[in-house]
Amino acid sequence: MRVVIMGCGRTGSILALLLSEAGHSVTVIDRSQDSLLRLGKSHRCQIVIGDGLDEDTLRRAELDKTDAFIACTNGDNTNLMVVQMARELFGVQRVAAKVNDPVRAEAYRQYGIFTVTSGSILAGYLRDWLLGNPPQSVEAYNQLYPELQALLRE
Repeated sequence: MRVVIMGCGRTGSILALLLSEAGHSVTVIDRSQDSLLRLGKSHRCQIVIGDGLDEDTLRRAELDKTDAFIACTNGDNTNLMVVQMARELFGVQRVAAKVNDPVRAEAYRQYGIFTVTSGSILAGYLRDWLLGNPPQSVEAYNQLYPELQALLRE
């Protein structure tokens, strides 16, 4: 699968590493060259330096040839705007946005945009843990961190 990820912070860099290590073609867009250091030295990702809200940057990332686009910067407005651009201007059908505001996330979900609100996910896991019913998948996610740290040291 060919995936473009906008934002190389904690979420974007981990996702990029996981997908590229699984054999997918990953392009990462970020404004800051320094942010790309999170990918480590031996990553397999393509890199595009630029503003993801700029159509030329999205063209350089070959968004018109991608299977999925994920926006995971720190800005809800930026993420929501760029996934709409990806879908409307470039025809990307699978788009997702990291959104901190759960109310806004729900509103965009109703328009067919997959949104992820990390605070809600974490709160749900913690609630289940407190009630004695931890999701089994938490252990699977916890196993990823040592693997990711090893990738970053390479």
